[in-house]
Amino acid sequence: MDRPTVHDLAKYARVSLATVDRVLNGRPGVREQTIERVQKAIDELGYSRDANAALLARKKPHRFVFLLPEARTQFLQSLIAAINETATTHSSLRADIEVVQAPMRTPEEAAQTMRTLDADALDGLAIMAPETPSIRDAVIKLRNNGTKVVPIVTDLPNAGCEHFVGVNNIAAGRTAALLLGGFASGTAGSVAVIGGHSMSRDFVERRLGFDEVMQQRFPKLQTLPTIEGFDDAYRVEALARRMLMERSDLVGIYSAAAGTSGLISAMRDHGKTRPVIVAHDSTAATRQGLTDDFLDAVIVQDVGHIARSAVRVLRALKDGLPITAAQERIRIEIFTRENLPDP
Repeated sequence: MDRPTVHDLAKYARVSLATVDRVLNGRPGVREQTIERVQKAIDELGYSRDANAALLARKKPHRFVFLLPEARTQFLQSLIAAINETATTHSSLRADIEVVQAPMRTPEEAAQTMRTLDADALDGLAIMAPETPSIRDAVIKLRNNGTKVVPIVTDLPNAGCEHFVGVNNIAAGRTAALLLGGFASGTAGSVAVIGGHSMSRDFVERRLGFDEVMQQRFPKLQTLPTIEGFDDAYRVEALARRMLMERSDLVGIYSAAAGTSGLISAMRDHGKTRPVIVAHDSTAATRQGLTDDFLDAVIVQDVGHIARSAVRVLRALKDGLPITAAQERIRIEIFTRENLPDP
């Protein structure tokens, strides 16, 4: 017998081609007895799915949505630019890609946006959002309907997603501590940490890793409670100015979220020897901050790699293809004034 096809499966199991497709792709809406009939046909006919051939045969591209916060931070703008570039220049990814920005002042706002998505027309969702019960439940509902969901930048480990696209944020925090403590060169004093939102898992993990290394390696440095900047550069600037006035013992600042441009503005007017500063993300502000010697180091994740990886992972999950772990691992990079690459 020639290699069996989906037509052979449908005929043997006495079901439609659409039902066979649903079973092969793990989509909902098929009765358990029907799934068993199709599975029996697969076993007895020796059917082996060629996922790559199925991908090439599919004429309609997948529809993927990137759901991002509505905030207009420089990091988000660079991420959106990378997603749009991926959508227009990487035709081999075979996907229609759309960016949706949603207000996320409260978790319910993000969850509400997710509920408005047409799940039946949506093959995959890449989401950057805080891990809260309402967002977790909305993700689970989409996944139960057959939509593949991939968290990016900040993980959602309790939502059951198969893959996370982003750096290891605990390792990023540990790296920041090692850099800051090393630049401080044994000086005693306090270290401020400026975060975004306390419910953002990426910041929580960075702070956890940062604290571990500071306590283990740099006991002379006292890490202060988190200052929440809410990813708002103006708020960060105001908080930084007040902190610089009140803390004469300040040795270092870890800017662990967006809003670093506000911190740099405060530093420009400081007029005194500045503390050691380690920040995140390659943006126009952080690059200029390095160039002008207001920052010591910036921890970077490649937004282009994140955008391409998210699409590749969503496509692989949807088409039953393997994920190449080494290719999709987002690595931590460190920029200093001395090794700053060209824009």
